[in-house]
Amino acid sequence: MSKKNILRVIKIGGHILDDPMRLSKFLSAFAQLPDAKILVHGGGKLATQLANELGVPQTMIDGRRVTDAETLRIAVMVYAGWINKQLVAQLSALGCPALGVCGADGDVLRAHKRVHPTIDFGWVGDIDLVNTTILDSWLGRGLIPVVAPITHDGQGQLLNTNADTIAREIAQALSKAFHVELIFGFEKSGVLMDMDDPDSSIDLLNLAKYKTLKAQSLISDGMIPKLDNAFGALEKGVRRVVVGQAELLTELLAGTVGTTIVL
Repeated sequence: MSKKNILRVIKIGGHILDDPMRLSKFLSAFAQLPDAKILVHGGGKLATQLANELGVPQTMIDGRRVTDAETLRIAVMVYAGWINKQLVAQLSALGCPALGVCGADGDVLRAHKRVHPTIDFGWVGDIDLVNTTILDSWLGRGLIPVVAPITHDGQGQLLNTNADTIAREIAQALSKAFHVELIFGFEKSGVLMDMDDPDSSIDLLNLAKYKTLKAQSLISDGMIPKLDNAFGALEKGVRRVVVGQAELLTELLAGTVGTTIVL
């Protein structure tokens, strides 16, 4: 595998994917990044919209989607299909050699169906293995993986997996070979003290403060998986984690905006 060069694993989601102008600004900044990079994307809002149009009920628990068989079909179509290929096409137009994949492609992300003592999350996967060899091979060839949040169990079953978790698992798996920076980009200015006040972003968030805010219900349900993954990544060797507005990618990397996550 490669020596210790910089690798940026960048996850985008939320309204950014639904806003052509903000998405275009992000993709332009992403394409211009000089170092090795991987883009991981979500797309839950579009999946929810399609599910509603098709009359398929959706259930969210602590920010995570319960995935029955019909919801899985929708997730695969939306995530690994429309959104993934739209991103690849737009990056290709910017001269960025994007390679659109999901976890089943090249056996890059192997997972198992989640086991929970009280909740049946359906066809939701928890990652067992990141194929760092093939990721490093793609990066070594100058390709930019664009990863959809669909994994597989190695037995032919596709699984819906949280995109924040995928970004974290990829980042920490590759931290042995690279100096990894993990960026969670979405529509908010960072981790907010007040969800209704975009200027209430926390510049620096450590684990102790996060636990306190979480216990006081001051962290939104949708932000909890993102922050759990952020702290988990730092504990497993990722050098830096930043959360903030995706279209301000250059500023996020410079540390002038967003929330920096530290242990």
